[in-house]
Amino acid sequence: MTFRTRFAPSPTGLLHLGHAYSALLSYDMSVAQAGTFLLRIEDTDAARCKPEFEAAIYEDLNWLGVSWPKPVMRQSDRLQDYKTALQVLIEAGFCYPCSCSRGDIRQAISAPQEGTTLDGPLYPGTCRHRSMADWRPGDAVRLNMQAVLKSRPQIARLEFKETGEIHGAPDGVMHGLSEDFLLNGVGDLVLARRIDAAPAYHLAVVVDDAAQNITHVVRGKDLFSATKIHIVLQALLKLPTPIYHHHRLIRDEAGKRLAKRDDARAIRTYRDAGATVQDIRQMVGL
Repeated sequence: MTFRTRFAPSPTGLLHLGHAYSALLSYDMSVAQAGTFLLRIEDTDAARCKPEFEAAIYEDLNWLGVSWPKPVMRQSDRLQDYKTALQVLIEAGFCYPCSCSRGDIRQAISAPQEGTTLDGPLYPGTCRHRSMADWRPGDAVRLNMQAVLKSRPQIARLEFKETGEIHGAPDGVMHGLSEDFLLNGVGDLVLARRIDAAPAYHLAVVVDDAAQNITHVVRGKDLFSATKIHIVLQALLKLPTPIYHHHRLIRDEAGKRLAKRDDARAIRTYRDAGATVQDIRQMVGL
């Protein structure tokens, strides 16, 4: 198996030290394996993605010494591919339309026994009785996890291989799924805010990884729980499951994970102050 990995930032701000660590680690791993490092631009959030931030991504990565094949995959060019994948799930009977607003959901989950999921409060299933034939403009599309488990109970026993800092079984195989986790830790997640709009992150990323023949996904530990969602969608869409490597996060002095709004940690800020690439590598522990 030829090693193929990717770095997939969103152009919604400047890359910071955490991005530098993830990109350099991925790139170094691909070089060590004589493999391929790909860059993907996740730009489906039209309201927040800016051309100047995309240009800065290319500039910062080039300065770090990272290279990749051209052309770069951009999610905004692939909306039809996501719609096709969504249609597969709809035709399998695994989706329903949802007209609930955030306020509706907050009100419905005010009972203290309601839990939270990877993407926020556990959706109470208000619209689960609806079929896609009842879809109306403006409705979101949700995955019906109850229907998935009823039709494909083996989904709750899926496994994936982990080579990063999150340790599973001695062979590196992770067994993190269960029916309870899928129903109460994931729930009926949103696959698309509208059937005719950009997909949710979870659907787009599995479709893109398959399209790019990604064999190894290298990303932060904060996305470890999301991986469990992704292997479910891969199974439902009959897509391959890559090997995953979840790495440590770069944090500030207070232990807080870096965010794009923290411009003081931006790669550009350090570069403008005279830092070298080796300085950046030392800062992130490479």
